[in-house]
Amino acid sequence: MPATDHAPEIDLDALRARYARERDRRLRPDGAVQYRSAAGEFGYYATDPYTPRREREPLTDTVEVLVVGGGFGGLVTGARLRQAGVESIRMTDEAGDFGGTWYWNRYPGIHCDIESYSYMPLLEEVGYVPEWRYAPGEEIRRHAVAIAETFDLYRDALFHTRITSLDWDGRAREWTVGTDRGDRMRARFVITSSGTLTRPKLPGIPGIEDFAGHTFHTSRWDYGYTGGDQDGGLVGLADKRVAVVGTGATGVQVIPHLARDAEHLYVFQRTPSTVDVRDNRPTDPEWAASLKPGWQRERMENFLAVVSGEPVETDLTGDGWTATARLQRKVVSGALDTSVPPQERERLDELADARTMDRIRARVDEVVDDPATAELLKPWYRYMCKRPCFSDHYLQTFNRPDVTLVDTADHGGITRMTRDAVVVGDAEYPVDCVVFATGFDVGVSGVLSGALPVRGRDGRELLASWSRGPVTLHGFYSPGFPNLFHLGALQNANSVNFAHILLEQAEHIAAVVAAARKAGDVVVEPSPEAAEAWGREVRETAHDNCAFQAECTPGYYNREGAGVHGGTSYSPGPVAFHRLLGRWREERLHEVLKPGD
Repeated sequence: MPATDHAPEIDLDALRARYARERDRRLRPDGAVQYRSAAGEFGYYATDPYTPRREREPLTDTVEVLVVGGGFGGLVTGARLRQAGVESIRMTDEAGDFGGTWYWNRYPGIHCDIESYSYMPLLEEVGYVPEWRYAPGEEIRRHAVAIAETFDLYRDALFHTRITSLDWDGRAREWTVGTDRGDRMRARFVITSSGTLTRPKLPGIPGIEDFAGHTFHTSRWDYGYTGGDQDGGLVGLADKRVAVVGTGATGVQVIPHLARDAEHLYVFQRTPSTVDVRDNRPTDPEWAASLKPGWQRERMENFLAVVSGEPVETDLTGDGWTATARLQRKVVSGALDTSVPPQERERLDELADARTMDRIRARVDEVVDDPATAELLKPWYRYMCKRPCFSDHYLQTFNRPDVTLVDTADHGGITRMTRDAVVVGDAEYPVDCVVFATGFDVGVSGVLSGALPVRGRDGRELLASWSRGPVTLHGFYSPGFPNLFHLGALQNANSVNFAHILLEQAEHIAAVVAAARKAGDVVVEPSPEAAEAWGREVRETAHDNCAFQAECTPGYYNREGAGVHGGTSYSPGPVAFHRLLGRWREERLHEVLKPGD
């Protein structure tokens, strides 16, 4: 948007006050503690309903590379390592197959919300063009399997296996790996890509354990109870009163299907999502046939550049994400318009945000017939306070006579559950089934959570060495922990299309591993000075969005209103970061290759 703006003026002071009132209605003193993990007595909510667990003997063998995690991060890392000539690769995952979040999430209506031609990695390598612009979950899961098959990653894979310990053996220059299956394996290199959104979370509703009806989490969909599949047809709900808890990205996709098939659907909402037009459509066969080699890389990089604020001649995607790129940079680091002073830039950004939100709220009035229901569905916060949603069916669902929207904001959420009802305030809603669309515990898996103890040189624990903050070079590796790599956004890059970020990370790690293998008797480990310098650069260039998040409605972006800490990702943006990595590989990669212990 140019510095001069001729659109009608918006009363930003009044809008800020409205946003603050709506935020305060939803704040709870218990913050993130309002949720409970699917563990202990609630552990059955996290059980794999798709693949039977097979018993096996513990392993004590040695592999060259162990990859922890079978989602897209692990898959693209395994693929790039295979292309680099690594034959001995073992993939592990707690799930029963590859796919990561697309293995677990199989609920009706599930689709990617990033254009599939950019989101689904390695399309050209696999020889596939998605059938839909925004692919359904089963198509994405099958593509994950196809990646594993194309690059022979099933060969030594271990599923239903959780890594429980990593210990560096300096004499052997290997990692000793413990698992929940009794394994004591060894690996020269270990690469962790276990994700941060893996274990389902449940609302801490009093009486949840007393409910006598059926319950399940959307990430462990019970088709044995509902019938049907990801396309719908939930015939088992035809005589059921169903409650769905949660109206985030998952709820927006699943609610239309529940509404069509249940006898009556009650939607329990704390905070409405922004719901813009999706405009999904089948892939044009002529367009697919016209694609030239390198088309996906070009499209992915174009999308990343647009949403990161980099100059581009043409927006190849042209969807809701690229249309709101300017607004995303409050959460997703990117370039800033330096042609105007910071205060004026903030005012213009806020005006652009307000106009986008006004348009989204106006769409609710256009689609939803009942004015009272429409008012409850309007989001009153800035655009990137919650992950934006897109749907051509969600808002229309609330015009059905067999759908009831129950707003819980003034009650701090659902008050309690009884043997046969969900209670909000003094109102009881008798139901037969409750579906929890309440998301995941953020950061409860992997090395960064403490769920996977990592002990490096002299038995020093990784998280203890990070007691004053992360100590990494480029987010990938830490001094004192040789041949250990991490995938993720910490001191690295971030974007709404994180599958692209993971692909770039995989290519970087594969290049470093290939260099170490070529050098022979070396380990990969940055110096303390290099890690300290990188941490300082991340902090000094940080685009602090703490003030922005503090004004947001509670959600997992801001730890349920408790706030966030800035400076965890490389703020100049992912495009700049990838350029930096490319230069580093050309000029300085040798600095992390050191003689063995």
